[in-house]
Amino acid sequence: MKNQLIGAFKKIVGDEHVLTNKEDLLCYSYDATPGYSHMPDVVISPGNTEEVSKVLALANKEKISVYPRGSGTNLSAGTVPMKGGIVLLMTRFRDIIEIDAANLVAVAEPGVVVSNLNKAVEEFGLIYPPDPGTVATATLGGTVSENAGGLRGLKYGVSKHYVMGLEVVLADGRVIHCGGKNVKDVAGYDLTKLFTGAEGTLGVITKITVKLVPAPETKKAMMAIFSKLDNAGNAISAIIASKVIPATLEIMDNATIRTVEDYAQVGLPVNAEAVLLIEVDGIAEVVEKEAAKVIEVLKANKADDIQVAKDAVQRDRIWAARRAALPALAKLRPTTFVEDATVPRSKVPDMIRAVNNAAAKHKVTIGTFGHAGDGNMHPTIVCDLRNQEEMIRVHKAMDDIFAAAIALGGTLSGEHGIGLGKLPYMKDQFGVDGMNVMQTIKKALDPNCILNSGKLVGEC
Repeated sequence: MKNQLIGAFKKIVGDEHVLTNKEDLLCYSYDATPGYSHMPDVVISPGNTEEVSKVLALANKEKISVYPRGSGTNLSAGTVPMKGGIVLLMTRFRDIIEIDAANLVAVAEPGVVVSNLNKAVEEFGLIYPPDPGTVATATLGGTVSENAGGLRGLKYGVSKHYVMGLEVVLADGRVIHCGGKNVKDVAGYDLTKLFTGAEGTLGVITKITVKLVPAPETKKAMMAIFSKLDNAGNAISAIIASKVIPATLEIMDNATIRTVEDYAQVGLPVNAEAVLLIEVDGIAEVVEKEAAKVIEVLKANKADDIQVAKDAVQRDRIWAARRAALPALAKLRPTTFVEDATVPRSKVPDMIRAVNNAAAKHKVTIGTFGHAGDGNMHPTIVCDLRNQEEMIRVHKAMDDIFAAAIALGGTLSGEHGIGLGKLPYMKDQFGVDGMNVMQTIKKALDPNCILNSGKLVGEC
């Protein structure tokens, strides 16, 4: 990038907020997705909406690619600057502008860490439900842009269910506002939902209004052990059919169980084909009734053992097993791919079998865990990126996994987004016409295709 342009950007945001040294740029050449990296030309960290607007206006005029970025915890290469250009670092936007307990909303900037937002609303007896695994580091803007979910997704949904309003800077620098605090708002196209989950390809989010909900009065956790995978799958569907919606309903397959037990020694049964980790929350009386109903369903579906947490210590022990799944698997090999193919919940056993078949066929190591209650699986492939022959097999296994998800009526992503990682499979899910519609929207809002170039919908 020419020094004259660098100088122009420095005038907009200040010298100290423009990085050009190779050592600095390297830190923003990748995110949490293995196998993707590219050096940006410059990292620019604006501090307010006006600065974002001016940076985008100049970048659009010069046709320079711009890659919005938060904490870089993305798992689909959604923030990797594959065309160089500008990494637009939004972490200076870290103010919680308002907590409006009367209207059950908060207004915050995109650089606010999600766990910090929850800490701030706790004193009002409220929570912001979306809880990605990286909740302690992920920023609100990134999770909204990726439409992130988490362990509580079954009962509480994903980010789009809580985004009520946005301030967005368009590719040419124009600033628009959509949505707000109103519980009902059916005026015009739903632009708020359009930008939520757009992965930074349509605009840069600079302010977010989110819905809050009352914190549950109490919780009850349990672990159910199954010697047969199909029984676990039947139990998942039967729990929902019983009209109990747990806050969390997780599954771990045998490969994950064995790896976690070896790693953390939390008392998991290494011969089980599956374990379900379940938590119900709400009003104390209701929680007791729902927990009893869940236990009844688990027994009816041939759970070999059911362990119910009697106190917070036992509850933490149950969830320690789930929290250990990713680090345990990641310890096996140098490289870890965490995918999030999602299927109808009744198809969870079929999806796990398809993953196991792909692992055996291509001779790769895969452990599967995930949000069984909403069908959001996390097939986790451990490998070594430096081994080219192995990586060929890994990508063939991925091909089979995503093909299976689509064949089972599922989707490529339940919460991680598309980015670059799943882009090759988008036509398989949406078809040529569906992709053309999305590309038409992209071109209408970003005719020079500068925003997160090459992601989600491919090249313009």
